[in-house]
Amino acid sequence: MEIELEKTFLLKFMPEEVGGCRSAEIIDIYIPGNVEHPILRIRKSGEKYEITKKEPLKGNDSSEQGEITIPLSEKEFKELSLLKGKRFRKIRYYYPFKEVVAEIDIYKDDLEGLVIVDFEFKENKDKDNFKMPDFCLADITQDKFCAGGILAGKKYDDIEPSLKKYGYKKIKF
Repeated sequence: MEIELEKTFLLKFMPEEVGGCRSAEIIDIYIPGNVEHPILRIRKSGEKYEITKKEPLKGNDSSEQGEITIPLSEKEFKELSLLKGKRFRKIRYYYPFKEVVAEIDIYKDDLEGLVIVDFEFKENKDKDNFKMPDFCLADITQDKFCAGGILAGKKYDDIEPSLKKYGYKKIKF
């Protein structure tokens, strides 16, 4: 099992250089689709396919997650994607920022206008000492509304009340 240390933020504005960064279309399907917060995810990221189980290691602390990932073939992904699950699609930009990479997720379709930024860290001290960049609006690491399994299957209008408390405005890119 891998341990993922991360912080999650709402984007305030898109850094100018993002358009030139490496990117990938991501399709996430969370199963089973009939639970509020599924932790099992089938993912297509560019031409890479995988199934991942991801859950907090310490109670409800979403900044430290245990993650088990198994690579899939395209055929396996296509078969598993027939399962009833909750889905979303996003474009992820890998934006170099200081010593880390900002994973800027631009949500599409029903979540159009939502942009979330993740920063992953190698050590807890780096995560704990990380200062929010000026292009970010608010730290939402512990907010459940933005967890992948909860966000999947929702529409922007469903999460708008949670976004409004931060003064978030839709971002077009």
